[in-house]
Amino acid sequence: MSASPKKVLLLTPRGFCAGVVRAIDVVNIALETFGAPIYVRREIVHNRRVVAELAAKGAVFVREVDEVPEGGRVIFSAHGVSPAVRARCRERRLNVIDATCPLVTKVHLEAVRFAREAYSLVLIGHREHDEIEGTLGEAPESTQVVSSTAEIASLQVLNPDRVAYLTQTTLSLTESRDIIAALKARFPKAVGPQTQDICYATENRQQAVSGVADRADLVLVVGSKNSSNSNRLVEVARNLGTKGYLIDDAMDIEPQWLETASVVAVTAGASAPEVLVEGVLEKLREHGYGEAQEILFRVEDLRFGLPAELGPKAQTADARP
Repeated sequence: MSASPKKVLLLTPRGFCAGVVRAIDVVNIALETFGAPIYVRREIVHNRRVVAELAAKGAVFVREVDEVPEGGRVIFSAHGVSPAVRARCRERRLNVIDATCPLVTKVHLEAVRFAREAYSLVLIGHREHDEIEGTLGEAPESTQVVSSTAEIASLQVLNPDRVAYLTQTTLSLTESRDIIAALKARFPKAVGPQTQDICYATENRQQAVSGVADRADLVLVVGSKNSSNSNRLVEVARNLGTKGYLIDDAMDIEPQWLETASVVAVTAGASAPEVLVEGVLEKLREHGYGEAQEILFRVEDLRFGLPAELGPKAQTADARP
């Protein structure tokens, strides 16, 4: 009996979301308009390849805005910043271009509203992530960060009847639901945002992985190690009993992963460029896999306008995946 043919399932949607496209476009247009150097606070998006390519064009990535020369031009990353960072920019007379994803800005505005309405705010997410740092800064005195259901038991709030929650935009759908359920079990009157904070791209990519996990022996997720949404895709696969690995590019594929994998599903986190996916597909072909079969879960056509600080080009262009 002949062995089963080796197949590749290529998941769509994958890769760049509208917020990532917008952020990268912001840096490129700023470089074209104002010239290098353009300073960027933190990684514009969490992908090693993207950051390296922009750095080669003249973008200078810094940890904090104090590293930007006074009066210089700085771009905020897609993950957003706290009010304290904005205030420091004003103090140092920096020219700011804000590339914060509009869906992250939505969470910031919700945090401000809940704080003004005297809620104790529970921010669900990963403490070390840039997005959480920025959102926490909107109302630090009334906000607590939780990363697991176990942490709900130790929460201390002023009024158990006035508890609100928000989530990081790139969380696992299942994980966030479990934490929210635990929070509501302890504080039955807890309220959340009118629409969920987990972004459309995170949800779509996770559901696509969920939809094929039972048909695949292996799921390869293209994305960098510090990409939250990419890591969550691996977790989704593993939680469904399918082997899953996060890879920056084709060079990270271990041959032993493929030895018993007849069907490999390939996807990419929201900050991973398509060229890296193409490299993975080529590597799989070298290992005897056929042409990829595209699995379309949903069409994404969302796009965001560019910030006015870019000048005339912002009026004539928009960012789209």
